Amino acid sequence: MHLPVAWVTIGLLVASNVFMTFAWYGHLKFKTAPLLLVIVVSWGIAFFEYLLQVPANRIGHGQFSAAQLKTIQEVITLSVFALFSTFYLKEPLTWQHGVGFALIAAGAWFIFHDWG
Repeated sequence: MHLPVAWVTIGLLVASNVFMTFAWYGHLKFKTAPLLLVIVVSWGIAFFEYLLQVPANRIGHGQFSAAQLKTIQEVITLSVFALFSTFYLKEPLTWQHGVGFALIAAGAWFIFHDWG
């Protein structure tokens, strides 16, 4: 059974974003860790992000344009980050975040809308 290209692409992008978010922001809970160690660990985590991100874009390109792939990536990034920020960092999201995310979602709608 073959999954649709869109599902594979989006699934890989979600998984890669989980790694990316931990690589970029996970260290914020460990402020006493030496910066060099944090950088090396973050690069190690980011390696796994790339193992998923690159195939996602390769598989998805053709079904999606490069601009659409980037837009999907950004929407997923914000979604993953919102969950990460709330549940891992324990930083609540405010109404301003909601408005900002809604404006970004509106931008995504324009990217995917066929003006034909």
